[in-house]
Amino acid sequence: MIKKLSFITLFASSALILGACGSSSEDETGSSEKKEVLEMGTSAEFAPFESRNPEGDIVGFDIDLANHIADELGYELEITDMKFDGLIGALQNDRVDMVIAGMSATDSRKENVDFSTEYNHSGEMFVTAKDSELTSLESLEGKTVGVQLGTIQEEGAKSIIADEGINFELKALDDSGALIQEILSGRIDAAYIDKQVALGYIEAQDLGAFDDPTTASPGMAVAFPKGSELLEDVNGVLAEMEESGKLDELKEKWLSEEE
Repeated sequence: MIKKLSFITLFASSALILGACGSSSEDETGSSEKKEVLEMGTSAEFAPFESRNPEGDIVGFDIDLANHIADELGYELEITDMKFDGLIGALQNDRVDMVIAGMSATDSRKENVDFSTEYNHSGEMFVTAKDSELTSLESLEGKTVGVQLGTIQEEGAKSIIADEGINFELKALDDSGALIQEILSGRIDAAYIDKQVALGYIEAQDLGAFDDPTTASPGMAVAFPKGSELLEDVNGVLAEMEESGKLDELKEKWLSEEE
């Protein structure tokens, strides 16, 4: 899937023209090689990991991480923004080389894609209206809880219903921003989302929340098509970033203010 871009300009001339103009200082064939393109899929609805700034650029922790990986491996990074629940399919269909999108390395996903070593772990929170009386799992009984479609939180919410015996209605939407709007409009009682993402919304929208007390979800990792040759190289970069402190620098830049 990784593509090499090259621009080749061919110079052709006849012997008569060469005789009239004299010899050329350029080679008969000039070429300029560009870097191979590393195509990455993400879903820019997950601040502070990936979102669009006012200018429309995709920015965030994962984007800085991806750019560093591409630079270290000598690639030109190209980012495709898509719905989160379409990212695994994009890898399986070779539409992208890797996915960095705050994606948790769950066992079910490992059946379809390969994952790098984990680079971050956040945990989950239930976000509510500011003055909500919902402060525990038990208080969610009979309520409506929103999740982002295709995420670890959707799987986790279903597990809470089954394993903890808390009977709430589950409502799945395309992105986390829509979940917050559903809370503000009173159409859902709580949203179950990644803790780092939740903290940003809580501050911005003056919302309430409580931590998920259940078993922690897997950490975030880079996803690849099965058997990708990139996996070992990316794991090497992640290990170097951990050792050098670069990974901590990115967390300080993007995540510390949300904690």
